Amino acid sequence: MESEEGLRRRKQALKPIKTKTANKEGEDSVNHQVEEEPLSPSARLFHEPHFNVYIIAIMGCKTQIYPDIAKANLVHTLLKHPRFSSLQVVGDGGEMKWVRTKVDLEKHVIVPELNPNMDDADQYVEDYVFNLSKSSIEKTQPMWDLHLLNVKTSDAEGVGIFRVHHSLGDGTSLMSLLLACTRQISDPQALPTVPGVLYKKKKKNAVNGSSSWWIWRCLIGFWWGWQLFWNTVVDAFMFMVTALFLKDTETPLKGPPGIEFTPRRIVYRTVSLDDIKLVKNAMNTTINDVALGITQAGLSRYLNRRYGDSKKDDEASKTKNNLPKKIRLRSTLLINLRPTAGIQALSDMMEKDTEAKWGNWIGYVLLPFTIGLREDPLDYVRQAKATIDRKKHSFEAIFTFSVAELVLKIFGIKKASALSHSILTRTTMCFSNLVGPLEEIGYYGHPMAYLAPTSYGQPHALMINFQSYSNKMTIVLSVDEDTIPDPKQLRDDIVDSLQLIKDAVIQKGLIKEDHNLNKI
Repeated sequence: MESEEGLRRRKQALKPIKTKTANKEGEDSVNHQVEEEPLSPSARLFHEPHFNVYIIAIMGCKTQIYPDIAKANLVHTLLKHPRFSSLQVVGDGGEMKWVRTKVDLEKHVIVPELNPNMDDADQYVEDYVFNLSKSSIEKTQPMWDLHLLNVKTSDAEGVGIFRVHHSLGDGTSLMSLLLACTRQISDPQALPTVPGVLYKKKKKNAVNGSSSWWIWRCLIGFWWGWQLFWNTVVDAFMFMVTALFLKDTETPLKGPPGIEFTPRRIVYRTVSLDDIKLVKNAMNTTINDVALGITQAGLSRYLNRRYGDSKKDDEASKTKNNLPKKIRLRSTLLINLRPTAGIQALSDMMEKDTEAKWGNWIGYVLLPFTIGLREDPLDYVRQAKATIDRKKHSFEAIFTFSVAELVLKIFGIKKASALSHSILTRTTMCFSNLVGPLEEIGYYGHPMAYLAPTSYGQPHALMINFQSYSNKMTIVLSVDEDTIPDPKQLRDDIVDSLQLIKDAVIQKGLIKEDHNLNKI
């Protein structure tokens, strides 16, 4: 736990700098600043002491990284985005604003001198990221940096670590921007292809004009609307009672108060996306359903072991069901409500100075996890599908965003921050699943081996991210080591759960012939 003196210093470090927009001669006083724009409410929220959140994207490269090439092309890509070439300052009226500035790349691109023959390069990279999570970026410069580690690991020839303050954008927007800076390996002029939602055309019914068809359609529409209304009411009620008093069960995964100020150990493992698609196709679900299902299975296995370790019985106690009954374990899922700019729009913005939508407009979804040991491993995926299908049929995210906006306007940023903090601290973890490109990509001659995004600074001891890339899926865990001392074991439990569920699908003969396996 961070000391009171350390917390006081960190709060002081979070205070945004004050600048004047112009001097008496009419010249900009700080690096020729221009184009002031106020921060959105969500961006301001990430400057509160309990929400100093940073997004980290660990990028493995198949070749050694050439820093000069990376820097030269950042000027023509990332720096064209106004958020990455702006300071966040407090004006004379007290409002925080974006103010354009000249970017010194030498301060943003860090290339440490490394021993190419070090004993354990994988551990070095892991420790490097861990130490990075202890620090923050000075507000006297745009709040992002890029660390280039030319060290050969087990799955890459070099590693780039891209760190961005969450006030610059949400995970989905930043992922789109990152991909807009890359090109396909097979076609260096082509942008990456990110799959969208596929809609099947409905077959026309021969009796569409009959009165009975219209009656059934009205009944189905009424039932659909009633479910949407009822699900939203229930979710809104759960949100309010969670904000007031309802807490998750105290499990070995739930961190203590002040967990947002601790560093994070980040571990990850890349698995075959085809294995996940095999389960998805066999069970007629989605990639997200399977990701949530194997996470529920992995958390159940891990917690059962931890509860077994706490008992003083013999070794057999660790293999039986040691889980308490009725564990309440929920994940906070952040939903971006603003339409995210597509890769093409962001690419055009950087190349042709066009406009693209951007911002942090975030609502909460409280996603319950079913914890327990199941005889049939496929039950984890079935339960996940039921949970996600229900959450899709609700306006929960819009409601939570609206409540936060109302509190902000009436009571100010401090009360809005307290509301969000109370929600997060009464849940257990964060969970996300981001869709990546279908093909292999590279950045100006640097082909990418994998992509592992996550974050630190959130008031949870555990964050789990799934990131697809080509035919791979990377599972990323960001943990507080005091709460979860063995993060690699938890990661392996999730990976092993995928294998168990895949084996169960094969044994039950549920595999379907699908020539479109490569589609997400």
